[in-house]
Amino acid sequence: MKSAFALIALTGLLAAQPASAASCNWSAKMEEDEGGSVLTASVCGGPKADAHLMLVCFDKPVLSYDLGPSGQQLEPGISASFTFKAGDKSVMKTLQLEAMYNYFTLELSGTTDPLLALLRGKGDVTVTADKYGENSFPLTKSSAAIGKVLAQCGKSSAGDAD
Repeated sequence: MKSAFALIALTGLLAAQPASAASCNWSAKMEEDEGGSVLTASVCGGPKADAHLMLVCFDKPVLSYDLGPSGQQLEPGISASFTFKAGDKSVMKTLQLEAMYNYFTLELSGTTDPLLALLRGKGDVTVTADKYGENSFPLTKSSAAIGKVLAQCGKSSAGDAD
């Protein structure tokens, strides 16, 4: 899976970034991974601003959720149900652990996935799982940042050669 490989490389790169280098608002910028540059929308959050939500798009959008260094060490091969809640709307999704980077990831159904609509709202989104607690992320500038990434869906040339 070329998108999973590129996502793994990208998430490792993002893990090395200082969490508080910028305010916790959504932004979309090019990030380097092993397959080349990938447009990434991301936001920091949580009590120490060290948790992250990241969105990239290859054939379909892929969301990554990093619990942050304060998150617990997780067992390889697990998945967990997370509830994303903003205002009076909520979406539940099952995310798979990418053990190498200790992030949960999910390939979304497409650019019209209900979770993307929720993340493009206003206010804050709270991500909750029984076993992993909750983190809140601002939705400031999310619509523009996510829109830029979604415009790239299906246009990726990175990793086309197998």
